[in-house]
Amino acid sequence: MRISLFSWLVAVFFSISLVLVSGQCQSDQRQLLIGLKNSFNSTSLGKLVNWNQSTDCCSWYGVSCDAGGRVVGLDLSNRLISGAIDKSSSIFRLQHLQRLNLAYNKLIFVFPPGFDKFANVSYLNLSNAGFKGQIPAEISRMTRLVTLDLSANLYLGAYLKLEKPNLEMLVRNLTRLRFLYLDGVNISARGNEWCQALSSLTNLQVLSMSNCNLSGPIDSSFSKLRSLSVIRLDANKLSAPLPKFFAEFRNLTSLHLSTTGLTGRFPEEILHATTLQTLDLSNNKLLQGSFLNFSLNASLQTLLLSDTNFGGQLPESIGNLGKLTRLELARCNFSGPIPESMLKLTQLVYLDFSSNNFSGPLPSVSSSRNLTQLNGTIHSTDWSGFSKLVSIDLRNNNFSGTIPPTLFGIPTLQKILLSQNQFSDSLVNLHREPSSLDTLDLSSNKLQGPLPRVVFELQGLKILSLSSNNFSGFIPLRAIQNLRNLSSLDLSHNQLSVNASDTNPSLPSFLNITTLKLASCNLTKFPDFLKNQSRLLYLDLSNNNIHGRIPKWIWEARSLRHLNLSQNFLVEFEGPLQNINSSLSVLDLHGNQLQGQMPFPPRYATYLDYSNNNFSSVLLAEIGEYLSYTYFFSLSSNKFRGSIPRSICSIIYLKVLDLSNNSLSGSIPQCLTQKSLSLRVLNLRRNNLNGVIPDTFPQGCGLQTLDLNRNLLQGKVPKSLANCKMLEVLDLGNNQINDTFPCHLKSISTLRVLVLRANKFYGNIHCLGKKSPWQMLQIVDLASNGFSGRLHETCLLTWEAMQADEDEAQSKLKHLHFKVLQFNQFYYQDAITVTVKGLELELLKILTVFTSIDISCNKFGGPIPEVIGTFKALYVLNFSHNAFTGSIPPFIGNLSQLESLDLSSNTLDGEIPFQLVNLNFLSYLNISNNKLVGPIPTGTQLQSFSEASFEKNTGLCGPPLKIQCAIAPTQETHAAPESRSTDGFDWQFIFIGLGFGVGAAAFVAPLIFWKRVSKWVDDNVDKILEVILPKVGLTCTHPDDAKVEGNENLEEDNTGNDDENEESQGNHEEFRGRYCVFCSKLDNTRKKAIHDLNCTCYDSPYLSPSSISSSFSP
Repeated sequence: MRISLFSWLVAVFFSISLVLVSGQCQSDQRQLLIGLKNSFNSTSLGKLVNWNQSTDCCSWYGVSCDAGGRVVGLDLSNRLISGAIDKSSSIFRLQHLQRLNLAYNKLIFVFPPGFDKFANVSYLNLSNAGFKGQIPAEISRMTRLVTLDLSANLYLGAYLKLEKPNLEMLVRNLTRLRFLYLDGVNISARGNEWCQALSSLTNLQVLSMSNCNLSGPIDSSFSKLRSLSVIRLDANKLSAPLPKFFAEFRNLTSLHLSTTGLTGRFPEEILHATTLQTLDLSNNKLLQGSFLNFSLNASLQTLLLSDTNFGGQLPESIGNLGKLTRLELARCNFSGPIPESMLKLTQLVYLDFSSNNFSGPLPSVSSSRNLTQLNGTIHSTDWSGFSKLVSIDLRNNNFSGTIPPTLFGIPTLQKILLSQNQFSDSLVNLHREPSSLDTLDLSSNKLQGPLPRVVFELQGLKILSLSSNNFSGFIPLRAIQNLRNLSSLDLSHNQLSVNASDTNPSLPSFLNITTLKLASCNLTKFPDFLKNQSRLLYLDLSNNNIHGRIPKWIWEARSLRHLNLSQNFLVEFEGPLQNINSSLSVLDLHGNQLQGQMPFPPRYATYLDYSNNNFSSVLLAEIGEYLSYTYFFSLSSNKFRGSIPRSICSIIYLKVLDLSNNSLSGSIPQCLTQKSLSLRVLNLRRNNLNGVIPDTFPQGCGLQTLDLNRNLLQGKVPKSLANCKMLEVLDLGNNQINDTFPCHLKSISTLRVLVLRANKFYGNIHCLGKKSPWQMLQIVDLASNGFSGRLHETCLLTWEAMQADEDEAQSKLKHLHFKVLQFNQFYYQDAITVTVKGLELELLKILTVFTSIDISCNKFGGPIPEVIGTFKALYVLNFSHNAFTGSIPPFIGNLSQLESLDLSSNTLDGEIPFQLVNLNFLSYLNISNNKLVGPIPTGTQLQSFSEASFEKNTGLCGPPLKIQCAIAPTQETHAAPESRSTDGFDWQFIFIGLGFGVGAAAFVAPLIFWKRVSKWVDDNVDKILEVILPKVGLTCTHPDDAKVEGNENLEEDNTGNDDENEESQGNHEEFRGRYCVFCSKLDNTRKKAIHDLNCTCYDSPYLSPSSISSSFSP
């Protein structure tokens, strides 16, 4: 129950007054109270045990009387009393009651009638009393009610509803109400219904109706409630803009509208209401807004806007909110610097700016108790003045710079959480100070150097995490023993060497340790002190140099829940492992050299990874009986043999099953595909499985990854696979499947990877129908099949993911994977084999930015479709060994991300388009064995490829081929640059021409009107050009006998000599462009410029490799 300060003071005053004037309890009142006590369970009476006949009932706990000894107040709240109150209860005969409070008890009965007998009650609080069901109509007849609290919390088992009577019937006669609390009551009313029902309560000051299943929009009739000071409507479904009339509520102090689905723009007038102290709009993702200016007389103390669409910059006037104690702007769209005026917020105790776009330095908010998630640089300023700082939390940002040593000297500071940032430098300047520090988390930064000894002298430390940095040096275990209160230690993934043998026998060894992570710490053996750790829950010794056996005592640690011994050199287990009583939930042994039979899994294991070992046994037929709670099970890359046990299908919670890279044989159990209702990843690749893929994928199939590559499977692609609407990766490559293209899967809109390579597929790949297949497809491998026909534009146009030019920097962390459980760090990483640059590579992490098409070794024909030119995100394109005809289309040059291009062994003819030089990232090219003719474009990166990339094209010539090209006629070669410019701009030509044009414009007018200047120019322009042009690397040769003739004769004089670059074609490393210099003069009339076309085109000077990427080719 929430109640205002005013009402609380009134209640206290009223209670004191009753005590002062109360008289001797009347006998009938005593008997009624005794009867009420007897209706309760005796075990829950608590202080009501003292209610007995021998004492004055007016002195009993919770009882208040008036001067006549009549009971006027009964407060039994928060006593957890259990029992039943029905309509016959003696409580309803206490007719003089004015106040009744039964809140937070365990009364077991439906909401009883009889409340209308309380004719004098003005205060009724039945919140979470235990009543259930429909609120009775009798309450609507308690016309003297000023405060009514019927709140219900579902988590406490309370469920109340308002149907008959509904809200309007309940409050119709309660015109004196000033405080109404109905939180959690299921009202289920539309906006106009509940607003109009309340509009008659004009004296209402507090309205609390959160989580009442109310709908929007808020009706204008709500504006009649002008006396409201507190409005709480959280967790309803308003789903509409917020009306402006809330700004007109002159007494409004608190407005709570979180999680209500508000839309549109938030009215700024409400934010500037001078009486408003608390505003909570959090978790309304469609609500927009920004801050303009805050007034000096603002009363705001709490402002919560997290998870909204508020944005823009914070104004300097935010410093006017001097009363602000809590400010939460997490996960919004704010940007820009944090204003220095934040220094004025001296009352601030909690600040959350996480997940925005703030930039610049962090101002010194000296009174903040918990700073979270800002962007910028922390400067090495003096933090010692932050005397009230208890916790600093700046995790998961891009903070950089040096961590201020004075931060560790704040005596009140308990927690420093700076993980997942870019802090650098060392901690050598850290000095020991009196400290209350219990948590230090500097993990995942760029800190380096040795760890200072002072870190191990922070006696109060309970949590120390320094993982994933560049710390170096040698750490004896005795140094860590000084931290006697330590419960969690993480030194993983640095360049540290921990000596587990160097301990201090006089000191206890980590009596409170629950989490120990020493991955990549150069350990060579299991630390001896681990044998006696009775509280250890989490142990990570992965990626070390531990050899030999896994000791038996590890399985005897009853408290241990998480064990990671992966990436070591362990070869066997000590002792038999049957009937293990371990409580392990997570066991990771992958990447060792364990051999023999697979150990019996722990009984309660949820995550089991035995992959990349040398286990060689047959899988136990009853293996599924040992995995009752398992979500993740991987036996990948071992030597298991035999068939897949059907008992695996009985694992109820299984999400990921990876049996890949073994020697399993037999057929795929039918029950395994039936289990795809719950299964998300099924990886059986690289085994010897045979038969057909069971056609038993159920409706509602939840598979995201199905990988059956490199088996001996036959038959067809199951029709029921279309039920797997969440499928992202489908790899059926390298089997013996004999089928047409699987158009029946086109309804799977989530598909990203489709591999059908090396099977017996046939026919065309054009899917008929209106449904657009596979908008998210990014990897297509149909190579080595019998597909034929043309590639249809309409089919390829639907592959939209290949057209999106996604920023690689933004997507480098985005890759295909399946998160095993929603709230842990375990996920299954998809992998796939692709042919890139002529080599077969396994992608262990499939980035969403990576796209490829491989349809090689089929019977496709016709021209290469024009839509391929729109696939700007494409990295790999392999159309080799088909029957494509026509020329290599120039639009291939639009594929700016392309790294591998293979068009070999087709029937392509014509010349190599010059646009291929635009493929700046191309590192593999093969266009051999076609019918291409003409010269290979020279002076480009195409000369960097080997002769094999162009061979078996009888008409090709020029480097890197040894066949020399015949010298073409002058006129034709001179026209080459002009023809190339039809597809792209010749920027070098444009800039040079623009320069001459601007210069001409600067002096044309003076030349026309000033004869002396024009004569001087005629006499000296040639001399000027001869001096200037060589200084910029250009040469201008002008004819000695050129005559100025009419425009009609200019074309006849065009005898450009642009073959002078033949000498330099042998240098394949130089990227050389072309430029043309036109020698310009004015004609005799001095009214227009004419060009002497005898001036020739020249090769550009040598461009260094660093300049190639920014050069424009003509």
